[in-house]
Amino acid sequence: MFRNDRVLTDKSQRDALLSAHLSVQYGNKPPVLRGVQLDIQHGEVLGLIGQSGSGKSTLAMAILGLIDRKRVDAQGSIFFEGSDLLTLREAALRSLRGRKIALVLQSPLSSLNPALKIRTQLRETWRAHASGSSADCDSTIRKALESVSLPSDDDFLRKYPAQMSVGQAQRVLIAMAVVHRPALLIADEATSALDVITQAEILKLFRELNQNFGMAILYISHDLASVAGICDRVAILHQGEIVEFGNTQKVLTSPSHEYTQRLLAAMPRMPQASFAAKAAAR
Repeated sequence: MFRNDRVLTDKSQRDALLSAHLSVQYGNKPPVLRGVQLDIQHGEVLGLIGQSGSGKSTLAMAILGLIDRKRVDAQGSIFFEGSDLLTLREAALRSLRGRKIALVLQSPLSSLNPALKIRTQLRETWRAHASGSSADCDSTIRKALESVSLPSDDDFLRKYPAQMSVGQAQRVLIAMAVVHRPALLIADEATSALDVITQAEILKLFRELNQNFGMAILYISHDLASVAGICDRVAILHQGEIVEFGNTQKVLTSPSHEYTQRLLAAMPRMPQASFAAKAAAR
């Protein structure tokens, strides 16, 4: 059952790009999300931290309208630019996906179609929400590739996903996500399949996209170090509930909740002083 049972009364929530108050349950199983409340402000990078099974991806799929409404009981609201996404029909949600809200997944080589050239996949992404000449299309996709520091020449556009490194494939996925300059980019464990050097490059890229285009980013991860380096605020998700939410430096250096404290204690190589330095360096 989908219903809107919330009135936005807090000014920061009313002015937010996205404001969610959500509970999700699959059948008769225990709820995956229990009264999760969070907001994403215009142009900010919000980190969502949680262990596997905590409900991070379910929240992302709910925002995108990709949970099965016939099998999933979702209650509450997800306001985005003034509209409750939980009340929209599929056609309206489809017009938002990729245009206003875009998604980058964690496995680039399985997310891209192995049988299609990069040019074809980028063109299809552009044509999903735009019309114009082939020249207009090619100009836009070349700019998208350049914005993620990839070649935009014909040789690269003729490549298939298998002919690229994992890092290049991830950048192509990001280029596809930003073709229409969405207001919100959701990165769901987008660096977990990458080596340390490539991971740092992708994190730097996310921050540049945020700064250059004013694009808000929901950065979903279980990696505290990467969150410390990129996020303005952070929400800690534990067993389907937000247990701590606030300024990244404050949460990661002076956590108030026991679960956040345990997460930090599990990282002996990343002392709190290092978190403070990472957050201050952004």
